[in-house]
This record gives sequence, structure tokens and C-alpha cells, in this order.
Amino acid sequence: MAAHRKPKQRPYTGPAARTAATLAVAGAATAAALPGPAHADPQRTPAQVKSEVDRLYHDAEVATEQYNGAKEKATAAEGALDTLRDEAARRTERLNASRAALGSFAAAQYRTGGLDTSVQLALSSDPDQYLERAAYLDRIGDRQAAALDKVRRQVAQIATLRAQAKGKQAALAARQADLKKHRATISAKLAEAQRLLARLSPPERTAYEDSDHGSPGRADRSTARGPVHAPNARAAAAVAFAYGALGKPYVWGATGPSSFDCSGLTQAAWRSAGVSLPRTTYTQINAGRRVSRSELAPGDLVFFFSGISHVGLYIGNGQMIHAPRPGAPVRIAPIDQMPFAGAARVA
Repeated sequence: MAAHRKPKQRPYTGPAARTAATLAVAGAATAAALPGPAHADPQRTPAQVKSEVDRLYHDAEVATEQYNGAKEKATAAEGALDTLRDEAARRTERLNASRAALGSFAAAQYRTGGLDTSVQLALSSDPDQYLERAAYLDRIGDRQAAALDKVRRQVAQIATLRAQAKGKQAALAARQADLKKHRATISAKLAEAQRLLARLSPPERTAYEDSDHGSPGRADRSTARGPVHAPNARAAAAVAFAYGALGKPYVWGATGPSSFDCSGLTQAAWRSAGVSLPRTTYTQINAGRRVSRSELAPGDLVFFFSGISHVGLYIGNGQMIHAPRPGAPVRIAPIDQMPFAGAARVA
């Protein structure tokens, strides 16, 4: 049987050779232009950069509210853990005192030799005196039994407290892990936003930093404030606080007095009026009575985006005071510049 061999490939000649050479040069040029499998990002226009930066800032704000919620829960878990530890320490002190008393009973019993009552009666020269002493010894025995039962109960209670503390410790560790995750997300989003902003020319970047999605520039604290017409004294106090915060920087996680994030500002404003609000946007919306957009009055909380990730304080005439984002300090802005999600009246 004849062996099968691959037919020899003939070298290209003539036009075929020229075509192959052209393709080889083109392929080499393409390979040089695109090192590796990754392709360079297409150059974004300034408008595209601004749009992407807005998205990153919004994502960072969502993560900020999640961070605020995790921090609030971590603080509560830490407080509960401290309370349990303090209670366990107090009960341990009482247990030690009970054990000391029980030890004194045991020592006294050891010193008396623990004789059987019938033997003690037989050896006594005065049966009446013995009976008096026997009654006393019975009372001592009852006290000793009660002390022992008390120690047992205290040991069980301390074991329960320690088990609860262990659970709180695990909850605290989980909250701290959440904090770390949200902090990393926020930092990454803000760093990417700054990287994109660096692509803009100085005038373009200045225009972006001084704008708030097309709203007027920074509100002048001395001229922006007008008379505060609010439905009650508490709402007026909250609005007055917000006016006093104009121009202060946005810092994620901040609740004042020198800087704020969006829910930190509204919380601080109402705290100045004697009203305690929860920490996050998605809990603040449930802190009062829901009102429609047409019912808005100064002091109402106004919320934005489908995830309830931003909040401002309504001041009337379709305007609010809010802490927008990094680089944009507390300012007055129209409420129609963002997707309206709802409103709540606190007081």
C-alpha cells in the first residue's frame, strides 16, 4: 500500500505572491497597533465624560447611603454588645459574692465534722439544748441550699448573656464587613470620576464643578436666603439650618457641622429643630407622612431616583437645599433637576 504524504506547498509566484505579501504586512501592522487582546477605550467627548461622571457620582451616592445604613447598624450592634458585656460583668461580680458565701457555709460544715443528728443527740447532755441547736442547723442548711440554687441560676444567666454577646459580636463583624465593602465601592467610584474629570480641559472641568446638572452655580449664602415661610416653627427651624449650611462641602458619611452628605444634611437640619430622623434616605422617606408633589411645603423632605438615593429639604417655589455630590457644596437647586421619587412631611 502506498504511503500517503502531504503534497508539497508551492511557493506563491506572480500576483499571488504580491497579494500574500500585502496581507502579511497589513497583519503585522494590525498586530503592532493592537498589542494583546485588549482594545483601547474610544475617546469620549466632554459630554460623554460628564454623563459618565454623573453616573459614577450617583452610584457612589447609592453606596454612601448603604454605608450610612451599615454604620448605623454597626453602631447599634456595638452598643448592644457593650450593654451585654457590662451586664455580664455585674452578674459575675454577684456570682463571685454568692460563691464566697457558699464557701463560708462549706467551711463551717467542715469544721463541725458533719455529724449525724442522731449521734449528736446521743452525745448531748442536754436534749432540749440540742433540739434548739438542731433547729438552727436546719435553718443554716436551708440557707445553704438557697445559696447553692442562687449560684446555679447566676451561672446559667451568665452563660446566656455570653451566648447573646457572641451573637452580637458576629453581627458586629458582619456590619463592619459591610462598611468595608461600601467604603471600597465609594472610593473606587469617586476615583474613577476624578480620573475622567482629568480628561476635561480646565474650563470644561470648572464648568462641571460649578454646575449641578444644569442648575445655577453656587448659592451665595448672603443673598440666597429670603423669609422662611413654613407651616410650623419646627419646619422653619429646619429650613433656617439648611440656609445656614449653604456653601459647606459635600463629604460622604458626614452629618455636620462643617460638611454633609445629602441625608446627613436633612438629618442635621431637623435635629436642630428637635426632631430625630433616621440616617439614610431610604429610611427618612418613612419618617413622616407622605405628601404629593402638589402638597409640598417648606421643611418637607424631597426624594429622588427610583432607589430613593438622594434627598433634599424643600424651601418653597419649587426649590430645595441639598448636598449634591463631591465638588458641589450645599446649595439651592430646583427639585425638577432629578427624577422625583416622593416626599415626606416630618412635622
